[in-house]
Amino acid sequence: MVDMQTFRHEVGLRAAGGPGGPASELARRLGVRTAVLLEGASDLAAVEALAERRGRDLAAEGVCVVSMGGAMSVGRYAGLLGPTGLGLRLAGLCDERERPFFDRGLARAGARREDVFVCVSDLEEELIRALGTAKVEEIVQAEGDLRAWQTFVRQPAQHGRPTHQQLRRFLGTKKGRKIRYGRLLVEALDQSRVPAPLDDLLASL
Repeated sequence: MVDMQTFRHEVGLRAAGGPGGPASELARRLGVRTAVLLEGASDLAAVEALAERRGRDLAAEGVCVVSMGGAMSVGRYAGLLGPTGLGLRLAGLCDERERPFFDRGLARAGARREDVFVCVSDLEEELIRALGTAKVEEIVQAEGDLRAWQTFVRQPAQHGRPTHQQLRRFLGTKKGRKIRYGRLLVEALDQSRVPAPLDDLLASL
């Protein structure tokens, strides 16, 4: 079965230096028109969760959301997917400190940099700020992570740090946790409190 996941897999193989498969043919058959370049899988989970909350099927709309495994890969993905590659429109979401990688990668691929939306620290920080720390702690408890969270904040390195910084760090301390909470935090948001970079990205697609 040919689906967006198949296309995403082939693009990932090519970006990693492998031969990949017939990505251009897959793009044509799937009607792909836009690729959204994201740093990691937690960002992908958040974008897809917000799209679902708003009743959108991005794949059906011809939008492929791609987790690149880090901002330093943006040049390869932009080259493969953008105007100098498959000819897709490119959009993206990144952290402020990673913006130079996106700017250079998109410029080399001949793509618009205006379609990349920027988080101050990262998307997790934006979501924690939008929800408030008390609400995030409620979600942590509901997910059965309260004991792990309490152990974490007792660590000497966390003493004196603001709660929102502790929560941001906590989400990255276990493999898969950031991905899981990327979706959970978006699902808990009031629609009027969606962080601007995430809201603007989805509105642009």
